[in-house]
Amino acid sequence: VQLQASGGGLVQPGGSLRLSCAASGATLNSYAVAWFRQAPGKEREGVSCIASNRGKTYYADSVEGRFTISRDGAKNTVYLQMNNLNTEDTAEYFCAADTGYGLGCSLIRPYDYWGQGTLVTVSS
Repeated sequence: VQLQASGGGLVQPGGSLRLSCAASGATLNSYAVAWFRQAPGKEREGVSCIASNRGKTYYADSVEGRFTISRDGAKNTVYLQMNNLNTEDTAEYFCAADTGYGLGCSLIRPYDYWGQGTLVTVSS
């Protein structure tokens, strides 16, 4: 599967963005999909993930209640809706996919397939 992340940009604090992770070469519904982010000088952090076939979703504590992960099977795409953004959300965001998580997903374990990053900058 090939993954293409998009939707990043510059937004003011309190604003919203929606990231997209579009897949080709395979049906993304069969994969657990996760969003990770990495800010300059910091380690990569798992943000959210969704299990295969509209399964469970998980969120990092830092984004719980503000971010929502979802799937659109018809578009073979996973989205990350990000609301009430703050400066600490500034990072490059990556999507990743794997078939090895059964009915779950993970924010810390490795994924086999990765998209390129999309940059999110939250600044006034």
